[in-house]
Amino acid sequence: MARRGTALLASGLVAMIAVGGAGGYGVGWLTALDRSTSATGKAMPLGQIKAVTPQGPSSTPDPTDPRIPIPDNSKPLRVNELSYQSQTFTVKGTLQSEMTLDLPDNWGYIAQDPPNNARFNEPIGKRWVRVESGFPLTRPPAVSMAIRAKKLLELPKNQHVTILSQVDDGDTATLTYKHVPGRALSPNPILRYGFIRWVADESGDVMVEIAVTGLPQDAAALRDILDHASESVVRRDTPLAPS
Repeated sequence: MARRGTALLASGLVAMIAVGGAGGYGVGWLTALDRSTSATGKAMPLGQIKAVTPQGPSSTPDPTDPRIPIPDNSKPLRVNELSYQSQTFTVKGTLQSEMTLDLPDNWGYIAQDPPNNARFNEPIGKRWVRVESGFPLTRPPAVSMAIRAKKLLELPKNQHVTILSQVDDGDTATLTYKHVPGRALSPNPILRYGFIRWVADESGDVMVEIAVTGLPQDAAALRDILDHASESVVRRDTPLAPS
């Protein structure tokens, strides 16, 4: 049994994965955020959210489609309403990765295309978890977070991206942000709140990216979901079968 948070590589596989899809790490999700409706700083305890000056948007939104954010006043998701169960599923990128982690027990699995990530939606579809893996182990969490922060701030200005915090503790890096999904993905400009966490194995390089998205009033519950998922995650790799 792998220890918590360990990526298991099949014999002889390390050399094979040194080339190929190292540039992935969730780039595709930037164009698929909502299908339902320079982080190298000093290490700190994971529980401490580092206060930073919020970043974004960097210029005025497109006046022809400003997408002014509107709140969704749904009842907030609460920590004491959550219960968890272990979920196991497979994602395929450069490698085939079997993932096991704890997620809310009534959230449903949704297969994704491309298959390098999986998604679990709550029953009413306003909150979800995305898990991405199947990529080579090539960089530490802080580097992945810095790359993602840059990409977020390059999204169209009418998505109103604001980065709220970036925290690096060496083993994980966590980015907190809010945004409005693009019109093609969400007709109504509902303000979303989310976390993205990159988790390293014992090599110090990222083995999984976990994103949790919901509404601003869900922040504490979303953080609880993220913590349960990242503290329980195990990755087991096998080579992809020849096509």
